[in-house]
Amino acid sequence: MLKKVNYAKILGVPLIATGFLQINRTNNRQQIDLKGLKYIKEENKISQNDKFNILIGELNKMSTINSSGISKPKFELGLSREELEKRTHKDFLTTKKMLAVDAPEYLELSDGDKEALKHLTKAAARLDKVEMVLDDHNNLEFKEYLEKEIAKGNEEAKLTKILFDAQKGIFALDRDSNLIKLAKGLEPKKGIGVYPTDLSREEFHTILIKMIKEGKVNEVAKILNQRSIVERDGEELKATDYVDYFKEDFEYMAQELEKAAETSTNEDFNEYLKLQAKALRKADPMLDGYADKKWATLQDTPLEFTITRENYSDEMTESVVENAELKKLLDENKIVPVSKDCLGGRVGIVNKQGTDAILNVKKYLPLMAKNMPLNDKYVQNISADKESKQTMVDVDLVGVYGDVGEYRAGITLAENLPNDDKVSVSQLDGGRRNVYHRQIRLITSDDAREKMQKRLNAMLNPELHKYYNDEADHWFTVGHENGHSLGPKSGTEGLGKYKSIIEENKADMVSLAMLDVLTDAGMYTPEQREQIILTYAADNMMMAKPTLSQAHRVRSVMQNYYFIKEGAITISKDGILDVNMDKMVPTAQKMLKEIIEVQLSGDFSRGEKYVNDYFVWTEEMDTMAKNIKKVSKTLNGKVESPLADMLVKE
Repeated sequence: MLKKVNYAKILGVPLIATGFLQINRTNNRQQIDLKGLKYIKEENKISQNDKFNILIGELNKMSTINSSGISKPKFELGLSREELEKRTHKDFLTTKKMLAVDAPEYLELSDGDKEALKHLTKAAARLDKVEMVLDDHNNLEFKEYLEKEIAKGNEEAKLTKILFDAQKGIFALDRDSNLIKLAKGLEPKKGIGVYPTDLSREEFHTILIKMIKEGKVNEVAKILNQRSIVERDGEELKATDYVDYFKEDFEYMAQELEKAAETSTNEDFNEYLKLQAKALRKADPMLDGYADKKWATLQDTPLEFTITRENYSDEMTESVVENAELKKLLDENKIVPVSKDCLGGRVGIVNKQGTDAILNVKKYLPLMAKNMPLNDKYVQNISADKESKQTMVDVDLVGVYGDVGEYRAGITLAENLPNDDKVSVSQLDGGRRNVYHRQIRLITSDDAREKMQKRLNAMLNPELHKYYNDEADHWFTVGHENGHSLGPKSGTEGLGKYKSIIEENKADMVSLAMLDVLTDAGMYTPEQREQIILTYAADNMMMAKPTLSQAHRVRSVMQNYYFIKEGAITISKDGILDVNMDKMVPTAQKMLKEIIEVQLSGDFSRGEKYVNDYFVWTEEMDTMAKNIKKVSKTLNGKVESPLADMLVKE
């Protein structure tokens, strides 16, 4: 703490303060410490002129402080001891366990694949550090601060570190949609860690308009692409590709992937690893495209490794379509803004039995494509008359890192990648791949099943309990992930911050809308159809109204309100859900058609209206949420990865 000095007294009293300033520059931050502060008793030893010179000198030092900026020497913990103890208790912090050291899936691997798995895990683990940088400018420094405080015996820091490691960052929304801030005085930024912290949306738009008018179109295109860190450059902005910005980290990962390719037993998988290593070393989107295209063909491989790239968190880039002048300039210069990618890593062992069950849906994808509404007005990734470029695997997870491993209200259950904005899809005519996460979806303990039953008792008509089947949630998820490959393949960027909400809504409605088609075709039995409908409806109910930044949760509220208006579901004043089985699929088909129309429009204002019309939290929903919270205390979760931890240390 800097002690205040009363300089007025320097000229009139015998006590003055002296000291010296030391400026330390670390991590582009300037820290200023006032050291050697002492009081010197003056007994008529200094002339009035000398006193004046001392005053000027001290004021000059203060001027240096003001111009350099003062950084606090350390962070402050954001949660009280009581709150930390609550949030880290097992009743509030659920645990998902990845494969154990003695897991049969691991022990049955060949020696070569075991060795490869070690290097793959080391490569993926490095993405924790990378994603923390992308997520927030303060994450790494705060992590270091926590580790130092823990070494000093700070129990609050130890508890905070449990939450930090679980959510992999300072900020997270919990299941009650409350923002958890582990550091006091800090706020999350619209531009997360990929834009300057002091850059407002208005200044951002102004700078881009000026740069385009000055002919700096290529620079603006780099700023608005999905793979760059943006920094200030005088009065302008400049973009640095991820590969160049994270050069040391990506080189380490590339080396580990090449080591894995030396011992892995599957040649197709090894080819992919080598392509991915090349993409990590050179800032060329085409190299990522070749790696993604190969990855999307992998079907019969023992091991799973993925670098995921999805863009749900950056609210700065997508804001440009809301500025009419800027949007016009971008369109004229053929610049398509795409939100920045967050990066995640997944390592696992492919489960053959689970994969075979999931692959059963592949033969039905052309039928689903044929039954998509307005399918004559757009191109979709799945063709109605050709073999689908879609692979699918069920994976026993060894470790999840970065964006994939962030447990914030929820955690990733499955992914369909690459997304439409990636080169492999947009330019190389590549396919897509679904990866399902067994350890995250499976309910194996009696305690977990008891908690689920208590939840149903609190919010669902007892007569409908017989239809609930937790495995039906997995069937629905399979439909959801394939739903991302159906519908408009491009042109939705103009929806801006509503793009992800609408896309997630579409994927859900595809899964539900196709139930009758797939039941008639023999994929589902009539009983399974009813189980999927009821399980979807029950699982879609929430503990709190989400924020607009939670795309996956906003779409749930929209669907619930839409289905209530259509009479497909009702929620009583006591907060109890009832479901009209006959109306559910037709309602989903109606909503899906409306969603496709919004996506085809590519119009921001239309997307905004659509979301606002149905993102309505009713009194009945709130009553139900309170019912659920009485029996379900879980606010967040964490991941335990014993096998991965062992492999990283080898």
